[in-house]
Amino acid sequence: MSLKPYFDRLKIEAGCDEAGRGCLAGPVVAAAVILPKNFKHPLLTDSKMLSENQRESLVPMIKETALTYAIGIVDHLEIDKINILNASFLAMHRAVQGLNQVPEWLLIDGNRFNPYPNIPHTCVVKGDSKYFSIAAASILAKTYRDELMANYHQEFPVYGWDKNKGYPTKFHRNAILEQGPCHLHRKSFKLLSDEQLVLFDAQSLR
Repeated sequence: MSLKPYFDRLKIEAGCDEAGRGCLAGPVVAAAVILPKNFKHPLLTDSKMLSENQRESLVPMIKETALTYAIGIVDHLEIDKINILNASFLAMHRAVQGLNQVPEWLLIDGNRFNPYPNIPHTCVVKGDSKYFSIAAASILAKTYRDELMANYHQEFPVYGWDKNKGYPTKFHRNAILEQGPCHLHRKSFKLLSDEQLVLFDAQSLR
């Protein structure tokens, strides 16, 4: 299915998406992008469907073509305070707030959103594979966050964030089990699997 260039031709629309919602560490990052109404690109689609090299190659094109774009970040401490769902919405709000042009409508990836003041929105399930603006936002959010996690990896190489980006891989969780969490981990998240928790309890009793 080909992506659509707009939801309403007469409205200035910003596509919004986030990255890092399911991670155990680091921030959640969102992007908001306003593209020209006539925008088309043969490769641009949901960031999860693209390779890392493909995503990186699309970033300059998106930034050069977009009428405006912005990034919003909510760190691990805020996530623990307000929960990850609200943090995802807040990151998107911050991205919209950073735009150089005020959109008339927001296209939100997903099925829920906290309304942004004075701007109506439409939630689109799997919107990053349906609208170019949401796909562009997904790529900017994903690549920005990946770069952050690669930088954090230099400080905490034991967790393998250069590869897993903070997601709950077996390697990441084993490192948490063996080394303990660091200050960038989300303390409100379940950092260990059920099997690891049993192992941890057994080791504690020795």
